[in-house]
Amino acid sequence: MRLALRITAVAILAATRTAAQETPTERSAAADVIRRMNELERSLALPQLVARLTARDARRDAVIARARELMDRELLAMADDITRHPEVGFKEERSVQILTDYLKAHDFDVETSVAGLKTAFVARYKKGTPGPNLGVIIEYDALRGTSRDFHGDQHSAQGPVGLAAAVAVAEFLTSSKTPGTVTVYGTPAEEIASPASKTVMYNAGVFKGTDVLVRSHSSTATQASAPGFGSCCMNIDVVRFVFSGAPAHQLQAWDGRDALTGVIELFNHIDAIRRTLRPETRIQGIITEGGKAPNVVPDRAAAEFWLRYPDPVYLAQVFDRVSDAARAAAAATGTKVRIDVDSSSRNGISVAALNEVAFTYLKQLGATKVAAEPGRPVPYEETGTVATQIPGVGVTVHSSNGGYHTFEMEADALGAVGHHGFLLDAQAMAALLYHFATDAPYRAAVRREFAGLQGLYADYLAALREAYPLPKVSDPTGN
Repeated sequence: MRLALRITAVAILAATRTAAQETPTERSAAADVIRRMNELERSLALPQLVARLTARDARRDAVIARARELMDRELLAMADDITRHPEVGFKEERSVQILTDYLKAHDFDVETSVAGLKTAFVARYKKGTPGPNLGVIIEYDALRGTSRDFHGDQHSAQGPVGLAAAVAVAEFLTSSKTPGTVTVYGTPAEEIASPASKTVMYNAGVFKGTDVLVRSHSSTATQASAPGFGSCCMNIDVVRFVFSGAPAHQLQAWDGRDALTGVIELFNHIDAIRRTLRPETRIQGIITEGGKAPNVVPDRAAAEFWLRYPDPVYLAQVFDRVSDAARAAAAATGTKVRIDVDSSSRNGISVAALNEVAFTYLKQLGATKVAAEPGRPVPYEETGTVATQIPGVGVTVHSSNGGYHTFEMEADALGAVGHHGFLLDAQAMAALLYHFATDAPYRAAVRREFAGLQGLYADYLAALREAYPLPKVSDPTGN
């Protein structure tokens, strides 16, 4: 069935977005950078570009219809199946087998265990020709729950959604003799964060040659991201603290040194300093090792903390404060501590020329819970490693009425609200890839915006370094 898309005057005007960083400090300290970002955005004439792309186009409508057909006929059922069989990060073997078997059956060559990651893969379209390399990122890992593992972030649908868009566009390239190819990137263990699979894959050269990347994700609303610098879940330091002590009988604990007490004191110290950290700071931790038996003083204990802040500059100060808290906990308990940090998750670049086209299609296709105003800048992947080097878009349409990382979101993946959202994800992604493949001026606009934002990122970080002065603490004096 042909899809006729019409743009109202209101929708066209809404396509003009201004850059807006997340915190008041960012907006104030980096005001000059944001001004230059806004000048860049205005120079792109995005309202006219969006209106031109989303006007009537029979070939595009056929690609969208094919993506929907694949979802209705096969891939919604695949998403349900993966939802019912959750597998946590780096153990997603069943899910990967299902996804790669489907890609092989639709003319993709599949390479598994890429970048040394057992459940990572790359699938390349066999019939592709020289031209734009259209990339699709998919995820498939479940959340690590305490009572059970579960798909409370709906990663179970990302694979089928991405496959629908990839196959529909690949078939179009061949049938229309349009230059270009499609590559699907299977990226495991997004919820584990360390090692960050996308960073590992990028550093191994897996994404080399990709011109654009698209990815879907669950959402409690439909909203466009503002252009600029940001991350889905803030900049993150994944920090592991390992305390060592000396064993002894618990009835003579003074003969040993309790590593678990060191970990407990770390939690206490962190709670004590929270009020002296900026309010946007988030620190979450769990005890991962706490001893083996109640009658033995633990000589080893460990905790993992995720430190989060909207920008990487102040996050460095948070890491220093928390590390000092760990060393203080060790000193107070007579133990020793080792601190290991993974800083892979950082800001990416959010591109309006991609965001606005995808958002316009979602609205026209019937998205629900549509936000009138754009949100903060959110790139298409969580590490920033790829999203600062390759332009892309994360398509997020209302697919759940529950909160993120909940059993309710998992249940919605199997119901009407989830299925409706997944259908729209696949169709909007297919439409955007179609335009990137067929429209040279559109490709040029995306590349110009992305290059311009890349060029401003260093100035943005430099401005923030002036915004977070450390207080001067004097040496204590006598009476």
